[in-house]
Amino acid sequence: MENKRTNEPQLRALIIYWSATGNTEKVARRIQQALKAQQVAADLFTVTEADDIEIYYYDLLILGSPSYMWSPPDPVRDFLKRKLHLHDDHGDVKLAAPKIPGKKAVVFCTYSGPHTGLREAIPVGKYLGQFCEHLGYDVAGEWYIVGEFHGREDRSTQGCLGDIRGRPNEADLCQVDNSVAELVQSMHSVG
Repeated sequence: MENKRTNEPQLRALIIYWSATGNTEKVARRIQQALKAQQVAADLFTVTEADDIEIYYYDLLILGSPSYMWSPPDPVRDFLKRKLHLHDDHGDVKLAAPKIPGKKAVVFCTYSGPHTGLREAIPVGKYLGQFCEHLGYDVAGEWYIVGEFHGREDRSTQGCLGDIRGRPNEADLCQVDNSVAELVQSMHSVG
């Protein structure tokens, strides 16, 4: 597939996410929209839809998850374990995790961090990033996006981050757009 504006091969991106409250889904869909605006072919799947997807077909792998008690939720962990076992069985997971040229990954985490803020989300980003690195993807970014805590208003108004009701909001999503544009630019300049 070729980019008609530049005659370069078009980048292919795969976005895989899980969302219970809609925060992570909102960000995943905005990432897809921003990638398409940058002329990147972007496919979007939930972890329950992505078991049969061949991730090595894509130049860019984007994984998204909320933070639940500073960990990815069970559906995300279970998906990553299944995929890791599959690729290990196929011989794709190698000692010293050599990078595969042209394969980049970004991980993103939505969080409300009512107790310690961003520190509650960082372990999730690291967990997702380790999965990507084991498969040979170069992790080009970890994105952390504040999301409203659903079901407990006090966690969205009195927590460490203050009033986060309605987040991720348009300002948060514009930052996602900017991050996507920077990422695509960096991939084109290296390519």
